[in-house]
Amino acid sequence: MLKSLYISNYALISELHIDFNEGFSVLTGETGAGKSIILGALSLILGQRADTKLLKAYTEKCIIEAEFNIAAYPSLASFFNENDLDQNDNKLCQIRREITGNAKSRAFINDTPVSLNVLRELTSRLIDIHSQHDNLLLGTEGYQLGVVDMIAQNSKEQQNYSELYNKWQNEIAELRKLENMAAKQSAELDFVRFQFNQLNEAALKSGEQEELESEQQTLSHAEEIKTELQTSVILLDEEKSILPMIKEVQNSLSRIKKFVPEAGDWIERIDTAYIDLKDICNELNSLADKVEYNPQRLEWLQNRLSDIYTLQKKYKVDTTDELIRKRDEFDTILQRIDSFDEEIESLKRRIADSKADLTSAALKLSETRRKATKPIADFLVEQLKQLGMPNIRFEVEISTLEDFGPNGNDEVQFLFSANKNRDMQAVQLIASGGEVSRLMLSIKYLVANKSELPTIIFDEIDTGVSGEIADRMGEIMQKMGEAMQVITITHLPQIAAKSSQHYLVYKDDKGLQTQTYIRKLTAEERITQLAQMLSGKQLTEASVQNAKDLLGFS
Repeated sequence: MLKSLYISNYALISELHIDFNEGFSVLTGETGAGKSIILGALSLILGQRADTKLLKAYTEKCIIEAEFNIAAYPSLASFFNENDLDQNDNKLCQIRREITGNAKSRAFINDTPVSLNVLRELTSRLIDIHSQHDNLLLGTEGYQLGVVDMIAQNSKEQQNYSELYNKWQNEIAELRKLENMAAKQSAELDFVRFQFNQLNEAALKSGEQEELESEQQTLSHAEEIKTELQTSVILLDEEKSILPMIKEVQNSLSRIKKFVPEAGDWIERIDTAYIDLKDICNELNSLADKVEYNPQRLEWLQNRLSDIYTLQKKYKVDTTDELIRKRDEFDTILQRIDSFDEEIESLKRRIADSKADLTSAALKLSETRRKATKPIADFLVEQLKQLGMPNIRFEVEISTLEDFGPNGNDEVQFLFSANKNRDMQAVQLIASGGEVSRLMLSIKYLVANKSELPTIIFDEIDTGVSGEIADRMGEIMQKMGEAMQVITITHLPQIAAKSSQHYLVYKDDKGLQTQTYIRKLTAEERITQLAQMLSGKQLTEASVQNAKDLLGFS
């Protein structure tokens, strides 16, 4: 349940703190006192979009902090574990939202920063705020379907259907993609085949370009290379050249070896150098023999490289390896085009199988909903009769659609008639404002009995009712408060009198700024407040007595 709410720097609120209790509580106050402001601040805790225009002072941070007692809801532990959130030992959950003047917003759960999506997921399990505009939801198919599913308790069937539906949709999307690819590539088939043939006929080899360019360089400078190689051989191995002279050095050192101990090491080192130089000389000589100017080979190399450069320019690549990859890509496309028909037919068979599974799942889901329609109608009729609608008729109509949607192929319609002489029609077409208010309260009461929601807040759900009907609506909220925390914003004394706690929201225009405040009323203050709600600011003996009667005081 909502244990406390702290608000600072929000609209007309500089700083405000409220402690809440279990059961049924009401917030009352004059129009414009700030009841909706408090509700708006609370909506930020639920993850709604922050509007910096509502900051009281742009230079200060706006802080909304709510504390929930979740001791009675151990099922929430899995949520905390999945999102790596601390869970206090005392089973209190603190939620904080901070908004700055530059529109930056941060959210925290037990002092751990979280995304708004995580915040919304948690708060949706903690509190439901029924605003004045939510009555309009009653006429929407999505809301009506949600009510039926809640009462049907068919989450298992919903999950199974949802998985099959997503699988079916993904397969359909894949089929469309495949068909589009097939159509597009088939239209380009001739061009792709031409490109593949061109590259395939080129008979390209990996690294070929580098090898050809190196050979071209060699042939282009063959005479120069051969001359320099031969010169190097002469300098190394002809008479009076390096190698014969090294041999003489070895002989000289050998003659003094017995006198100079170091000479042995020198001889070994010189011998190693001699062997290396001899090997180099042999290699140079061998290469010199091989190097011959070949104009025919040079012309072929130039033509081959020219072909490669032309292909690289055409396909906007820099290497033969990239050209080979292009060729392979074209080959893959050609093979893919040839296999498209087979793939498409195979996918169509899978889609048909998936649709059969989906049809079966939709039927099972629909069965759970149809079983719930009578209990829903019976409960609502009973409640609405108690709320001053003796001739009420209500029916949940479920029809089957040809197409499947995310929630099945059921179309749900709430049919309603409050009068004997009127045929039942869709709620949104026939129900008055007061009738919608009573119907919505009854639905909330019904749903509350099936859910584990700790807290529900009603913002003037009593719109359009008064007198005895208001009294009965108050009784329903009172009953709801026995199983969950109910907080209601109301202008009706009949409803306010049924609460266990009564809070007054008021404005103070003293000083330089108008401020909104809230305080919990004492028993005597409740009498005064209810009397004023009955007769206005000017209290009368009759209004005070009426207030006492509403509260059950003698």
